[in-house]
Amino acid sequence: MVGKVFFSVSMSLDGFIAPESPEELMGQQWMELQQWVFPQRFFRENLKLGEGGEEGRDNDIVRETFERTGASVMGKRMFDAGEQAWPEDPPFHTPVFVVTHEKRDPWVRQGETTFYFVNDGIESALDQAREAADDRDVRIAGGGATIMEYVNAGLIDEFTIALSPVLFGSGIRLFEGVDASRVALDLVRAEPSPRTTHLSYTVHPR
Repeated sequence: MVGKVFFSVSMSLDGFIAPESPEELMGQQWMELQQWVFPQRFFRENLKLGEGGEEGRDNDIVRETFERTGASVMGKRMFDAGEQAWPEDPPFHTPVFVVTHEKRDPWVRQGETTFYFVNDGIESALDQAREAADDRDVRIAGGGATIMEYVNAGLIDEFTIALSPVLFGSGIRLFEGVDASRVALDLVRAEPSPRTTHLSYTVHPR
């Protein structure tokens, strides 16, 4: 069985998933966007932040997203920000394929996370991620431009958005540059929680 290709992001009510400035990618605004995930027990355990934490549907979704992911793909902008912020044991615990023009040897980290740098485009990165993921799914981790490249290429099967109760006003829009004439969505599920609303969609050609 071939796994699915998906993305899962937190988004502000006005449609942004990250601040505009790379220097602010892990800053206060981004922390507010992600505030629903930090108290979750599985998230805390995965990042070795200590025992305890909340359990419930939010926690289940964090765990399910992690467990279904056999490999991840990300763009260079997201990697550059994360390289400075991720701990020695990054939160992926799978191979991660970075779409970039930079030629670089694989970067081996703790917890079975290895970053591979792919110089020949998004389809090559996805092919390598599919092979590494085996029968599990491939997550397109971000950022927004990389996600849209995969959406516009017809390579995304489904996605989830955690709609956070915050406003950005400016930043990186999730669907900036989407080819809406080619992309159709079906709503699969909407799950409100005290901290966010989880929206799940399947993607198919229009």
